[in-house]
Amino acid sequence: MTTQTSYRKLFRSRDNRMIAGICGGLAEYANVDPTVVRVGFVLLAFFTGGASLLAYPIMWIVVPEQPEQPADWTPTPTAPF
Repeated sequence: MTTQTSYRKLFRSRDNRMIAGICGGLAEYANVDPTVVRVGFVLLAFFTGGASLLAYPIMWIVVPEQPEQPADWTPTPTAPF
């Protein structure tokens, strides 16, 4: 008996990007509005004295960009958590 485990991967967003798509990708992964992630990131940077700003360029390098989809591709609906 073979079972397939479905899992999601974190990608930098191609659609919800301001700089590198990190916050947009995190928002897509967590299924929340990208603005919430961006505001949270700014607040985190403020409360940590800017130390968390080091995470952004590191994630820019480490997290892969979302693969391009064919023009006729349509996403399949996913069930909420």
